[in-house]
Amino acid sequence: MLRSPRDSSDARYSPHHVLCLGLRRVPPVIHLLHGFWNRRFVMKRVRNCMVCLTVSALLGGCGGHAGVTKTTTVPAAQRPVALEATREQLLECYDALARNLQSLDGTFELKPFAGSAYSGVISEYHDVKAFILASRPYNIRMIGQVPIAGTTVFDMASDGHEFEVWLPTKSQFLTGPVALNRVSSKPIENLRPQHLVDALLWPEIHKEEITLFEEFNDETGRYYVLTVLRGGYQPEILRKIWYNRSDLRFVRLQAYGPKGLLLSDARYADWQAPDNASSTLPEYPRSIGINRPRDEYRLDLTASKVIVNEPITADHFQLQAPTGAEVVHLTNTPEGKQP
Repeated sequence: MLRSPRDSSDARYSPHHVLCLGLRRVPPVIHLLHGFWNRRFVMKRVRNCMVCLTVSALLGGCGGHAGVTKTTTVPAAQRPVALEATREQLLECYDALARNLQSLDGTFELKPFAGSAYSGVISEYHDVKAFILASRPYNIRMIGQVPIAGTTVFDMASDGHEFEVWLPTKSQFLTGPVALNRVSSKPIENLRPQHLVDALLWPEIHKEEITLFEEFNDETGRYYVLTVLRGGYQPEILRKIWYNRSDLRFVRLQAYGPKGLLLSDARYADWQAPDNASSTLPEYPRSIGINRPRDEYRLDLTASKVIVNEPITADHFQLQAPTGAEVVHLTNTPEGKQP
């Protein structure tokens, strides 16, 4: 059963209260000091008295006596709720979402960050609308268009083995293996449609995979983290799944490569029900941020339409080079040495 811990605290003397108590003792002191013959001496003693009272109040003291400390009481209604769950509950919740999500048909507003590979493609446009089709296991198609004119900026597809990227404004058609790991000095050649698959269609956690469970707290919130390990002689981190303890939704998915390399860092927010009433998936995030630091890939996706688990035929993920396009075959051969 999920439950929320109960918080309690005791009120203490506030600095304002202590200061007011001290200042009411000042007038009798001034009255006694008026009997001295040196007015400058009197005013100096008064000023010293005021300073001591003020410092004492700010430090939480009262008349120089120890034992009274300053504390800040936060109303219980303003404290974030931290729900509790077990490792098994979170695993069941995540796998239920992953198993029930088989395909995606969505319309998104695409916002690339400065310096990313996508910004090199659409920097001349204010806004790009992205139409995304995805289905398990690794099929994806994404078309980017200028909203008003309807001009296609890019068209990308991948079947899990090969990928194709059509860039009409440059009349270039890029193609290569999904396993390509060469980073090009031309950011536009680093576009990979398959990078979106795991961020949009979440991979399941298999029974043979070891999963660690921990809490993580910082100034942004309180979280549970499931760490899935890649098996072998020396186990390595495969992915991390972050749950926000305010509502127990998963809000972050990190994927790792060999030797602990961070390949992808996806964040999720604004969970809502899909737009097709026939969907058995309860909700899907409308705000998705994807960061792939090693591929110079960083963008935000904001969904205006989300349809899940509708059949998508294989021909939707096939992309052919248009007549007259410059075809660029990308390989793992270092730049400058390709035939």
